[in-house]
Amino acid sequence: MLSSSDFSSASWELVVRVDHPNEKEQKEILLRVSGDLHIGGVMLKLVEQINISQDWSDFALWWEQKHCWLLKTHWTLDKYGVQADAKLLFTPQHKMLRLRLPNVKTVRLRVSFSAVVFKAVSNICKTLNIRRPEELSLLKPSGDYFKKKKKKDKNNREPIIEDILNLESSPTISGSPVSPGLYSKTMTPTYDPINGTPVSSTMTWFSDSPLAEQNCNILAFSQHPQSPEALADMFQPRSLVDKAKLNAGWLDSSRSLMEQDIQEDEQLLLRFKYYTFFDLNPKYDAVRINQLYEQARWAILLEEIDCTEEEMLIFAALQYHISKLSLSADIQDFTNDSEVDEVEAALSNLEVTLEGGKADSPLEDITDIPKLADNLKLFRPKKLILKALKQYWFVFKDTSISYFKNKELEQGEPVEKLNLRGCEVVPDVNVAGRKFGIKLLIPVADGMNEVNLRCDHENQYARWMAACILASKGKTMADSSYQPEVLNILSFLRMKNRNSEFQVPSSLESMDMNPECFVSPRCAKRHKSKQLAARILEAHHNVAQMPLVEAKLRFIQAWQSLPEFGLTYYLVRFKGYKKDDILGVSYNRLIRIDAVTGIPITTWRFANMKQWNVNWEIRQVAIEFDQNVSMAFTCLSADCKVVHEYIGGYIFLSTRSKDQNETLDEDLFHKLTGGQD
Repeated sequence: MLSSSDFSSASWELVVRVDHPNEKEQKEILLRVSGDLHIGGVMLKLVEQINISQDWSDFALWWEQKHCWLLKTHWTLDKYGVQADAKLLFTPQHKMLRLRLPNVKTVRLRVSFSAVVFKAVSNICKTLNIRRPEELSLLKPSGDYFKKKKKKDKNNREPIIEDILNLESSPTISGSPVSPGLYSKTMTPTYDPINGTPVSSTMTWFSDSPLAEQNCNILAFSQHPQSPEALADMFQPRSLVDKAKLNAGWLDSSRSLMEQDIQEDEQLLLRFKYYTFFDLNPKYDAVRINQLYEQARWAILLEEIDCTEEEMLIFAALQYHISKLSLSADIQDFTNDSEVDEVEAALSNLEVTLEGGKADSPLEDITDIPKLADNLKLFRPKKLILKALKQYWFVFKDTSISYFKNKELEQGEPVEKLNLRGCEVVPDVNVAGRKFGIKLLIPVADGMNEVNLRCDHENQYARWMAACILASKGKTMADSSYQPEVLNILSFLRMKNRNSEFQVPSSLESMDMNPECFVSPRCAKRHKSKQLAARILEAHHNVAQMPLVEAKLRFIQAWQSLPEFGLTYYLVRFKGYKKDDILGVSYNRLIRIDAVTGIPITTWRFANMKQWNVNWEIRQVAIEFDQNVSMAFTCLSADCKVVHEYIGGYIFLSTRSKDQNETLDEDLFHKLTGGQD
């Protein structure tokens, strides 16, 4: 017999399903609770009633109807609004997830389904020894991503066996951070900057990471090249609209995986989302550099970013070189007898990692901003008129270019003064044809003003191109990055330079190369295999002496120098227009692009942004800029929250500085990206 006090008006019955990993079916438990009982008390009652002796510390309550976790254990049922009709699930917060990395390798590990994605990605990166986790995020692939692979299975060809690295014993299950590893302030694992492998004295720092059991170098090595058949079976975007579809699936960083309907053991893509790679350091970033190289490689091979045939051959030569070095590195024994003290290693590396470091040529007087002055050719493209190159005397000072009819008139009024702050700088180069052009797209009130400059030789081009790139970011040639930028451009041009002295081996059949593996399928179709191999080997001659990590970094730099680098596309409808356009989001600007022609129409700089907000009812993003310029758009290819987060994320990343070390202002990130959804 139950006393009447058990059925007081304040108590009621609550049904909770228990998601027990050892049971095939979920078990239902009936609890008598009252509204003033806190969540911790509910879980205590549950565990007592289940009466199974095990560690329940990772379990939490999930409210199905409201689609949220009840993680504040001190809150009462009344405060959460939980009533008798609530469907609660008692389930582990950490579940298995399959992550496809940029190198197309899949890792299976335990991930928090209750932490916001920003935090979950941070913990994933700690497990995989990838620094700067704020640059990465999780992408849910679109239906097109695996479409061609399914076709392959239908034709009864050999099934694709997925290469899975199982990290099931990941310590993230306890919810505590993984070993200090790369995130330790003084004892940081040191990698050999030549081959990218950790020196032996630092191996102990990976001891409690699941990667230690499976060889912690495994993610620092690039995968063997895919066969041409496998390449052809992968999804390749053919238009800007296709590229926009690829970016629709970025997860919301301010919500958990469970809140975004991600299922246990589902496959997601771990990708670099923001194209601002902070403090890339060969000593500590072997895994990060390799994954970044792989993401760049696939972007080139699958034509997610456009490049010329000449550039494609450079990328192919570097890939061939990296794959050869990786094969030889695989069979080497990387044990190092000499013990390296971590503090000593950190001190010896201080010069590289500190901002400024050792300047190539210290400026005599920082107040004296350098200037460039030279004869260049100029033309402005106009419809129905052939390009007419005309020579002028150009002077580059601060962030502006002025040009005069000749050198003698330099002290007078210029023909025109071009302010490059906020402009697009596009290389227009063909080394073999001795063409060194710079295309400037300068934003004006009604669109873009296109100006083309033509240089006479490599050195002139490198100096002017570097000055234009810096000026577009609002920097002058007095900036410490000017000389390195000039050297980067020159080294890239030298890689493109075809060597007339190089003799192609007569018997290409005996070469260990399948040239179609290193170029996009479309490029492979345009050439015979022997001809393609000869041209790749010719380009390889210029990079043959590079060490492995330097070659990967050079590949990343070459990728960064492409005109379309760092642009993420979305299909949008601008307010006041009847046709759809493409919005390109970059680290410092937004670009409105014609969806049919791919031509940029207007550019807006983040630096000129005054305020921005989202009308969540009509899903419209509105932005105000300086000089009473404003625009608004609705996103058609993704939720507007995805675009909103991209803009806020780039603004957040621009606040990073070297003195912050590894700490991040997570609250600021959510403030800039979260919105008021």
